[in-house]
Order: sequence, then C-alpha cells, then structure tokens
Amino acid sequence: MNEFDRNVMTALKTELQTEKIEVIQVNVGYLCNQQCAHCHLEASPYRKEIMEWTVMASILELVRELRPKLVDITGGSPELNFNIQRFISELRKNDIVVQLRTNLTAFLEPGLDTLPAFFRDNRVKLVASMPCYLEENVRVQRGPGTYEKSIEVLKKLNLLGYGIKPALTLDLVYNPGGPFLPSGQSSLEKDYKRELYDRFKIEFNNLLVITNMPLGKFLGVLEEEGRAEEYRKLLRDSFNPDNLPGLMCRSQISIGWDGQIYDCDFNLALGLGVHSEVPGNISDISRSRLVPRKIITGEHCFGCTAGFGSSCGGALIK
Repeated sequence: MNEFDRNVMTALKTELQTEKIEVIQVNVGYLCNQQCAHCHLEASPYRKEIMEWTVMASILELVRELRPKLVDITGGSPELNFNIQRFISELRKNDIVVQLRTNLTAFLEPGLDTLPAFFRDNRVKLVASMPCYLEENVRVQRGPGTYEKSIEVLKKLNLLGYGIKPALTLDLVYNPGGPFLPSGQSSLEKDYKRELYDRFKIEFNNLLVITNMPLGKFLGVLEEEGRAEEYRKLLRDSFNPDNLPGLMCRSQISIGWDGQIYDCDFNLALGLGVHSEVPGNISDISRSRLVPRKIITGEHCFGCTAGFGSSCGGALIK
C-alpha cells in the first residue's frame, strides 16, 4: 500500500474504487503542433503515436454499451488525427455528447481551418488551453507567438457562437506557471472573463483550473531546477480528503491511442494500466468488468487531492 492509498484508507475506511462510468476519455495520439512546458504527456510535433480507426471502432462499440454522459477527446492535438471528423460524426449519430480539448493554435495548421465550423455543426463542446490571460505568462509555458494565435482563434470561435450560444460551450483551462497550487477557480474565472473581454471582447463559459502534475515535461523542469521533491512535498502536505468523493477516476475511464485502458489520463502518461483483474485493452472490455474496480494509484495522485482539488473538469471544491 503506497502513501496515497494509506491516506485514502484513513479518510474513507476503504480502498479507492470506481463507482460508475459517466465519462470516457479518449487520447487519440501524442502528435501536437506545440511542445508545452507543462505537458504531462510530452506531446510534440515529433511524436508518432496516433490512434487508428480500428481502435476508434472498438471505442464506439463500448460507447453504445455504456452510454456515457460524455466522450472527452484529448491528445496531443486531437485535431491532427486524420480520423477525428469521422470519429466525432459517428459519436454524434449515436446522440453522444462530445467534448474536445484543444490548444487553439492547432486550428491554424494547414488544412484545419474548416474544423471549427465542423465542431459547431456537430455541437462539440470545446475545452481550450489558455494558461493565462497575460501574454508573457503564456509565452513561458507554450512558446513565442502562441498567445497571439490563441487570441485569434478565440475571436473566430466567438464569431461562430462558441462561448455565446448555449449549445456551443467554450471552456478555458488554467495551469499554474510554476510549482505552486492554483488559487480559487471562481476568483480566477472572474479575472479571466474581465481581462479577455476588456482587452479583446472575447467571451467564454467556464474556467477550469488544473494543478500541474509532477510528470512529463513539467517534472523535467522541476528536476533541472532541483525542486521536484519540494513540489511533491507540497502536494502531499496539501492533501484534502474532501476531494476524494469527486475524483475523476471514480466515474470515468481513459483510453490510450493504442486501445489500452487506464483509470485516468495521468496514469496513461505513466503507463499504469487498470487493475490486473480487468482486461487492459478496449478490444476485451465490457461494462461488467469496469464497475466496480480498484483504482491504481501513485504519488502523483496527491496532485488531484491537493488544496481545492483538480480534475480534467477543473477544481473539485468550487
């Protein structure tokens, strides 16, 4: 039993288990047009891992069986997967709510300029990475020019109705710029909405605050600075048991580009598959094997339970 599991047992008097499947998160590949400093998957333009249609077809079968509330598509830059429109079209034919996570700048890549209109026509919810409303902070995390490109795309999305029309949700994601916990989500959201509207007349729905995990590129930066253990200690010391009921791993599964199944996107990054009693690949899985199941944990899980909590849907304690 690791330290995180011991904390869970102390708080809940039982081990951490999945209770239901409301979200199926699909990572369609690590190919990305950017190399962000906080990326736990180390996605980049040089990655070759891309989900093939055969895996997507198996996911569609599971989706039809489970009928989740949401299919959450991520990457890399999911826009760069050559089957993304076909996959989304099939999901929507089955009346599945679809959400896609974008870094915004991918929409400016050659041949992808029609994707925003496709997403609009299929009522795809968009979750866009926007680590700060200030240019200098975005530049540090995502590189020169990304802020200007992101603003350009956000304006285009607003023109299509995203962030304005009820059916076209546009959420933004904030990641801290260093090894510290994010502040309250509601106060940050007010700052974002005020600054982006005053500066650019940009509107959006919600701000999702996500804690940086000591994984991937972010961990590499911490190790270079000699601050990795300091940050891990901060997460451990900030453990908040009130976050345990809302942990995303309790109500979702994450499927990798090759069809392997994980309890969450962070376990995916570490290659920590689901419990050995559960088939590890989408081609072998069914509803009966997914719930209930023991969740595989590690020290990184303290990132989800620190402070206000963290998930792919933002803070756990609003």
